[in-house]
Amino acid sequence: MQTSAPETHGDLRDALRALCAQFPPEYHRKFGENETYPVEFVDALTREGWLAAMIPEEYGGSGLGLTEASIIMEEVNRCGGNAGHCHGQMYNMGTLLRHGSDEQKQKYLPAIASGALRLQSMAVTEPTTGTDTTKLKTTAVRKGDRYVINGQKVWISRIQHSDLMILLARTTPLKDVKKKSQGLSIFMVDLKEAIGNGMEVRPIANMPGHETNEVFFDNLEIPAENLIGTEGRGFYHILDGLNAERTLIAGECIGDGYWFVDKARAYAGERIVFDRPIGQNQGVQFPIAKAYVNVEAANLMRFEAARRFDAGQDCGAQANMAKLMAADASWEAANACIQTHGGFGFAREYDVERKFREARLYQVAPISTNLILSYVGEHILGMPRSF
Repeated sequence: MQTSAPETHGDLRDALRALCAQFPPEYHRKFGENETYPVEFVDALTREGWLAAMIPEEYGGSGLGLTEASIIMEEVNRCGGNAGHCHGQMYNMGTLLRHGSDEQKQKYLPAIASGALRLQSMAVTEPTTGTDTTKLKTTAVRKGDRYVINGQKVWISRIQHSDLMILLARTTPLKDVKKKSQGLSIFMVDLKEAIGNGMEVRPIANMPGHETNEVFFDNLEIPAENLIGTEGRGFYHILDGLNAERTLIAGECIGDGYWFVDKARAYAGERIVFDRPIGQNQGVQFPIAKAYVNVEAANLMRFEAARRFDAGQDCGAQANMAKLMAADASWEAANACIQTHGGFGFAREYDVERKFREARLYQVAPISTNLILSYVGEHILGMPRSF
């Protein structure tokens, strides 16, 4: 199937597809059914350096750009996997890379690149504030050479398969800052030291079978040297990583979209009803074709966001629009695919229902489509703030 993807990345795609071929649909299916984690698959991606794509070569990574990283995530999903199991390794390290001290980068980045350490988790969201990040209630109070953490986080993914976690907490009370975005700080948390010593993790069972958790902090002590960047500037430090996250997830949604279109197209060509393939019927054919058109459009916006990011240009608008378009396109393709399969779309052996559940997540996470529309309305179109 022809796509708008740049042909210059053919070698990258071929190599990744060869790896993914070692993990057939039934491999991924069992994790969707049992809500377990594909350790062997993530280990293989790590071992071959795919998850270290954006880490500079001086720290043992590949030194590639967001464009290539987004293609890696796309191909994982396009081959039937779920990059949500490991995409945190791609973008979480960016906060450390851009704002960490030389000592912190030397300590962590080579080990992350080699797979000796995993930085899969970022703890920002809280149950009472959601995406109203500046009002989060988790606190970090400096006491000598340590910070004491108290509070709660929710929807924190991949903790059980990570060694490190980036934590955003308030170091200055909201009432004592001039702007609500001030007074927040970022910390590196060593999970092996923290869990059971002031940090409690409770898994959350969920629709796509994604490993995610509630987290509770009760006087968790972490070394002051684990502060990343400048105290009180954590909100701004973390913002620039969100554009990478949204662009990468756009890539995943695009991979899903192509997977659904391919699956629906193939089934529509081979399924015979009333002595003719169902794909001959416009009522079946047109929704698949429309889904493909929209995946293609989202694909182009994804590459524009990645191009701007890699060039060091402002890409907030493009990253948000790419994520919105890709999430909508993949969900449209998911619906067309399950409708094309009819009852068989709900049978686990076809994998459509698993990918359908996974695709639905990105209408909500990591930012809901409504908040992206608010961003476009206010910051791009200059309309009054809606909240």
